[in-house]
Parts: sequence; C-alpha cells; structure tokens
Amino acid sequence: MTIEVDNKKIELDPEGYLIYPEDWSHDVALELAGSEQLNLSEEYWVVFDFMRHYYDEHGVAPDVRHTTKQMAIDFGIDKKGAKAKLFTMFPYGYVKQACKVSGMKRPRGWSTG
Repeated sequence: MTIEVDNKKIELDPEGYLIYPEDWSHDVALELAGSEQLNLSEEYWVVFDFMRHYYDEHGVAPDVRHTTKQMAIDFGIDKKGAKAKLFTMFPYGYVKQACKVSGMKRPRGWSTG
C-alpha cells in the first residue's frame, strides 16, 4: 500500500504504518493524520518531534512512559496530566495513532492502547 506526498510514493504496511521511517516528513504526517481523523495543532508537533528525536537516537519508538514524561516537561504538567493529555490527543491509542503519524514502524508486541 502506498500514499503519494510531494510527488513521492511512500510505502505503508497493511495497517498504514511507514515501512521506511526515514520517509517521514511534516507533509507525510499530515497525510497520515488525515487517515486517523486527527486535526494537528502545535502540541502534536511537539510530541512528534520528541518521538522522532528518540527514534533517531535509539532506533526504536519511545514507549508511552517516555513520551508522557517528556510531555510533562514540555507542557509544564504532571505525569498523570500528561498521560491524560496524550490519550485525549490520540483517542484511539498511542500505538494506533501517535506512533503511526510520527512515522514509526508499528511496534511489535505492543498493544494498541
């Protein structure tokens, strides 16, 4: 399965995750967000930028606790509030929406929550 963004074909797996995370860009994120019915505000880009940086540094998607810990710092809220915010921003789950739109491969062995 593929999508076309900026005249480039982007390969997706059958669930809609990027096959090649290096193909990710803001325009790709906008396309993927549309498929998830997400209207991206500036807060989403803060989360995606952290996730992309973490992926570039560690070679894997950050798990939800790393992301909420960083959100608490970035948004000046406590960890419990950050987790609630994350699941408000991504109502169908961290893996299903946050990992997908930020250009991660689908993490294996994780639930969709």
